[in-house]
Amino acid sequence: MMDSRRVLYALTMASAMLAGWWLFRARRSKLSLKPDQQRGLAVAAFLGAMLGAKAPFLLEADWESLRSGTVWLTDGKTIIGGIFGGYLAIEVTKWILGITTKTGDAFAVPIAVAVAIGRMGCFVAGCCFGTVTTLPWGCEFPLAYDAPGTLRHPTQWYEVLFHLSAAGLLVLAERKHWLPTQRLKAYLMAYLIYRFFSEWLRPEPDYAFGFTAYQAASVVLLAILGVLWYADTRPLQTP
Repeated sequence: MMDSRRVLYALTMASAMLAGWWLFRARRSKLSLKPDQQRGLAVAAFLGAMLGAKAPFLLEADWESLRSGTVWLTDGKTIIGGIFGGYLAIEVTKWILGITTKTGDAFAVPIAVAVAIGRMGCFVAGCCFGTVTTLPWGCEFPLAYDAPGTLRHPTQWYEVLFHLSAAGLLVLAERKHWLPTQRLKAYLMAYLIYRFFSEWLRPEPDYAFGFTAYQAASVVLLAILGVLWYADTRPLQTP
């Protein structure tokens, strides 16, 4: 990546984290948690997201890049890993701290906005591009190493539109009190469905049976979230 693009990418990702933090701060007061618990969850979400986003690349890294730490400085990240890494870190932290309060609703809008801004960074960096297209909004991506004039789907901007639309709907859900305690799950499940179908617009290698690894992960994670939602809404059994 060119130096100017690296700077713009870093600035965009920093903006995404700041926007997510600011939006969470505006909502954390609604959580019946102590300030240190709120900060603990925010830190857990950040660290879990960073580790989850890099997890697939850490598994593929060689020992030298792991030892020197350069693997952390490369551009490879996965949005799905980041989102669910943060989700898992929050749940583990809640278990450690003995927190039983539902906290997902406070994270839904911040995550949607942060991911939307992060995808703008992907466009700036020229990564995460789509397949070749003849549509008038197609873009050239140097990292695709195509012949001059080859246009590809700007799938980064497709995701920006998805996450910003989701953020708008989540804000409306907050005001209308729709899906209380389940808004984060609803957003994540919607994203997994979107990601499953949008994968056919990305040049990802087949993982199994004509599906990509991200599609396989989307199906598994969608099933897990469905089970968690069902468990949350199932009435308690009384003896």
